[in-house]
Amino acid sequence: MSRISRRNMLALLGGTALMPVLDATARFSPASANMDLPGPPLRSLASEKGILFGSEINFDQLIDQSYIDIFTRECAIMVPGNELKMYTIEDEPGEWNFAPGDALVDFSKKHDIGMRGHTLLWNYPRWLPDWVNAQEFNSADEAAQFLTRYISRVASHFSPHIYSWDVINESFNDETGEIRESVFNNAMGWDVVDHCFHVAREHAPQAQLVYNDYMSWEDKSANHRDGVLRLMERLLARDVPIDGLGIQAHIMLDPEIPFTTQKQTAWSNWLKEISDMGLDLLFTEFDVNDRLYESDDATRDAAMSAYARDYMDIAFENRNTKEFLLWGMADHYSWLQAFRDPGQPPARPLPYDAAYQPKLLRETIADALRAAPVR
Repeated sequence: MSRISRRNMLALLGGTALMPVLDATARFSPASANMDLPGPPLRSLASEKGILFGSEINFDQLIDQSYIDIFTRECAIMVPGNELKMYTIEDEPGEWNFAPGDALVDFSKKHDIGMRGHTLLWNYPRWLPDWVNAQEFNSADEAAQFLTRYISRVASHFSPHIYSWDVINESFNDETGEIRESVFNNAMGWDVVDHCFHVAREHAPQAQLVYNDYMSWEDKSANHRDGVLRLMERLLARDVPIDGLGIQAHIMLDPEIPFTTQKQTAWSNWLKEISDMGLDLLFTEFDVNDRLYESDDATRDAAMSAYARDYMDIAFENRNTKEFLLWGMADHYSWLQAFRDPGQPPARPLPYDAAYQPKLLRETIADALRAAPVR
């Protein structure tokens, strides 16, 4: 993925890049909501199998009624994209901004949609506020006090409405499988994870507590998978209050790296190692990146849907998979639009297109849910 600055990403995710790839007036046209929906809502199909289905949503999208109509019909749960991250809540020291998150809480209550929290600590310097990266902790205890101050306030503010928290996001170096360099990890080592989970349990006692990361089935992710597996084993051995593992599931359609039967079996076995520990599996950020696949829309959609179906079948066959969330419901809102090469057509990673019409991927998700075993 191309590297861009944290502030530029914030601008992309919070501003004009979130607008549809349509004329601005089209997004509010009543005609855009006249869709022919094939069958029952995805939330209903998932519920029949004991799975919670939902999506990421951003504060900016609440004014787009056509999008909200889709979202409220299809989703039983939601997760804010940026509104609960540290760079929104305390981007400057002591300046607390809960308003965007509170607006999403109001939305979830109004529509009876459950709300996950993402994330109490995105433990990755690239996405931490500059003033946080500049901290010079003299001891592990000093770093722990800093985290206690922040996590206790945020978790308490949204408790008990948020029923599930990604306590820590992306704390591992994906190439080495070792704990990532950060101002907190450098002071506390692996203990930073234990501490954050204990503080979260104290201040959000009813919430499901999850570690979230982007390990995947590809060979390049082997060290990442091993590191996360060791972390889960360590947390359980130390009686840290963790309930589940969040798997981001931003899958890439790459014709050079096929998702073979052998790879599918190995991925399924790795998921089983996690579920055999008694942990829930949550697929928290699903979409299909088509940047490396060149074809017309219909051919591209068919290839993406076939890949997605293989991935979802493996996810759903594991009865510890309790939640499946997409990272958005309509293509024009996808974060992946920011990473298209010059001349490439818009990305098509989600179940609805830029005109709010259901695509093949939407029916593929429905079919995978219909085929899933009951848990």
